[in-house]
Amino acid sequence: MKKIGVWLIGALGSISVTVILGSLLLKKGMSHSTGMVTETEPFKRLDLVPFEAMEFGGCDIRSGKLYETANQIAQKMAGIDTSLVRAVGAELAQIEKNIHPGTSFNCGEAIGLLSAVSVESGKSLREEIDEVACQLNTFRCSNGLDEVVVVNLASTEPLLELKDYHHDVKALEHCIDNNSRDSLRASAIYAYAAILSNCPYINFTPSNGALFPALVQLAQRNGVPVMGNDGKTGETLVKSALAPMFKSRNLEILSWEGFNILGNMDGQILDCEENRQSKIRTKDAVLGKILGYTPHSQVHINYVPSLGDRKTAWDFIHFQGFLGTKMSLQFVWEGYDSALAAPLVLDLVRFAELAHRRGEAGLMPHLASYFKDPIGVDEQRLHEQFQMLIKYVEEARKAPKA
Repeated sequence: MKKIGVWLIGALGSISVTVILGSLLLKKGMSHSTGMVTETEPFKRLDLVPFEAMEFGGCDIRSGKLYETANQIAQKMAGIDTSLVRAVGAELAQIEKNIHPGTSFNCGEAIGLLSAVSVESGKSLREEIDEVACQLNTFRCSNGLDEVVVVNLASTEPLLELKDYHHDVKALEHCIDNNSRDSLRASAIYAYAAILSNCPYINFTPSNGALFPALVQLAQRNGVPVMGNDGKTGETLVKSALAPMFKSRNLEILSWEGFNILGNMDGQILDCEENRQSKIRTKDAVLGKILGYTPHSQVHINYVPSLGDRKTAWDFIHFQGFLGTKMSLQFVWEGYDSALAAPLVLDLVRFAELAHRRGEAGLMPHLASYFKDPIGVDEQRLHEQFQMLIKYVEEARKAPKA
């Protein structure tokens, strides 16, 4: 059986640890795969990498212990008995050996303040990239891995103003070789290193510096599948399913206000205005693409420390119907951020490994339903996005096995 490595950027964060914990429990038959699309039909008939073949590693700019973090998550998250964490304690200790210091290069003040290392490392861009590539290679070789999939689960960075060189590989490489330090953020260093190391790459974050056009071009050129941005787990998931209903009934949305409150480190980072704007950009772009017009719409995000890993979204939709009658719909979405995201990450790892095995390169548009802002895909209606995935699966099943 092939061994597949999963390298998690932000490996000590709540989502990453839940991914690792969930995978270990699934291997032992001690948990269910609820929330994983790949464990349903027709996806189960695909030749997807099994949980038993996954080995985990990663990096983080914070310090911490994997077992302690997993235990804290279990204590705070309803439905997880801490005895389950104890049952995989030895495996968690082994995985912790594969977690290394990450880069905090040009990641913004908020992330730097919450990290355990200095924001300014003093290394050049090329040195930062080479160090990440070395970590990936060591992880691959020391664990006897046939493939490594890299997933960015780090904190949301401030928006990166894209320049001409972000749209051209040669120009980007010139910036790197000349150590143009403002040209990249930490997320791009990870992506660049992953692509050069022949590792499929998933950007689950809203950070626009993590997968801009030049990086997509590089992936296409190097035969590496990539996809992002910003995992679709909660409020925006509901938006992408609900907004088409209004359009199909010719009901005009006048206003759509979304109020989000959340805790954990993600909430701390988003409490900073420049980081919050990165998140709002992906959450607020859905409606116009679905409706064909842009109603008054604002997304509000507030940090509430006591919530921990929980997040709550209250949405108020003001719409107009026949004879100008104004009506409204409201919904409240409550959930555990990590429990919503982790099964999607495992799905994406399996799809990315399959795409690489099939010789695919560049963007994976069939994965649009997993992202708030799917690169290269204008379609935002959830049902239609899911049909893109179904079509891909049908084609993959017909193709000869690699």
